[in-house]
Amino acid sequence: MTAKKALQISIKAIPETGLEIAIDLGPEWLARWHGEDPGLEFADARITGLVRLEKHGRDILVRGRLAGHLELACSRCLESFAAPAAIDFDLLLVPGVAAASAEGEELSLTDLDLDYYTGEALDLESLLREQIILMMPLKPLCDETCKGLCAHCGTSLNRETCPCQTDAVNSPFAHPAKLKM
Repeated sequence: MTAKKALQISIKAIPETGLEIAIDLGPEWLARWHGEDPGLEFADARITGLVRLEKHGRDILVRGRLAGHLELACSRCLESFAAPAAIDFDLLLVPGVAAASAEGEELSLTDLDLDYYTGEALDLESLLREQIILMMPLKPLCDETCKGLCAHCGTSLNRETCPCQTDAVNSPFAHPAKLKM
C-alpha cells in the first residue's frame, strides 16, 4: 500500500491572493523517491525553498525557488560529493490532459513552461521532483580538475599515481603510424 503524498494541494484551498508553501525536503523524501525510482541517485541531500501558487481563472501559476545540496557521484572518479544546487522556476498549469505531440514536433520556449493538471488537487511533490531532476548536472564532477580513474587498473588518479604505462597508446590509429613508407 502506498502512502498518501503529503504535498497534495487542493485547488479550492488556494485563495485568490495566492498560497505560499515552505519546502523542506530532507534525506527521507529523497530516499523514498529513490525507492520508487532507483535511477534517482541523490538520496543524501537537503533541498529547501518556497513555492507560490496563484490562481488565474482555472489556470494555476506555480513559482518557486529551491536550493540546497545533492549528494552525487563524480562521472570521472565515481567518488561521492555534495554538489550545490539551486533553481528558480515558473510553471503554468492548465486543466486538461496533455495532447500527444507528433513525432519530431519542436517545442517552443512557452511549451516548456506549460503543464497540465486534472482533478481537484495538485501533486506538488511530482512537480518538485521534476525540478530537482532538472537542476542535476548531466555529468557531475567533484572538481573541474578531477583526473578520474586509470583506464587500465582503476586507480583513482586524484589520490595516487598508478603503475600502468601512460606512454603506451591503445588506439587503432596508432598502428598505421608505425608503418614505414
